[in-house]
Amino acid sequence: MSLPRPNSPEGLQLEAALQLLRRAGRAPAPGPRDNVWLQQVIDALCDLSSRDALTGLANRRQLEMTLEREADRVARSGESALVLLLDIDHFKRVNDTYGHAVGDLVLQAVAACLQQCVRPMDTLVRYGGEEFAIVLPSCPPLFGAAVAERMRRTVESHVIRDGAATALSVTLSAGGAFAPPWVRSSAKLWMQRADAQLYRAKAEGRNRSCLEPAAVSQVSAEEKSLLFAVSAFASLDGPNALQSASQP
Repeated sequence: MSLPRPNSPEGLQLEAALQLLRRAGRAPAPGPRDNVWLQQVIDALCDLSSRDALTGLANRRQLEMTLEREADRVARSGESALVLLLDIDHFKRVNDTYGHAVGDLVLQAVAACLQQCVRPMDTLVRYGGEEFAIVLPSCPPLFGAAVAERMRRTVESHVIRDGAATALSVTLSAGGAFAPPWVRSSAKLWMQRADAQLYRAKAEGRNRSCLEPAAVSQVSAEEKSLLFAVSAFASLDGPNALQSASQP
């Protein structure tokens, strides 16, 4: 019985993975099935697993990793970082009135509009259903509201056509929160703050953006416990820095 050649992926069951990549238009170029080729397959699968199939945006899995990384960076550097949650207003009416095919077209159009408004360093995500999320590192509080409003207005002014007689536009409600600097927070707490602001935007009439004021953001009891539970921060900043950082 012949054995697989050294540095070769022979013997691996890859047909299902390759079929998935072919359907997504991500199959590796034809060539020898060596380790270089196998790495291309792995990289393509990793990218595919972090993307939303309909819009091509990053998905919730990628969002969670990005939020954790940014929360840690803000805790260590003190730089500002904003997370925005954006929800298409009355999206159910679109599906009920025009059908789910047009609903999918609306989601793709909104995703494209939002992509026009973000920087290369930002992470734009389809969070679920008609909801999107954006992580904006190095976003000063002074500019947060303007960024959210630019996105809202861009979507509001865009006319969506399905190639036939249908032409419609939609609006967004947005909520945002800044990660507390110099404090070890978590993705869950950060998202809860943004979600509270999104709820406020909807309660106030929709088609608007509401941001938690960064200057008055309160450090929660859970964040205080996270802060004091990590000795690494004590070694980096000293006990006085820990005490001052934990003050609301």
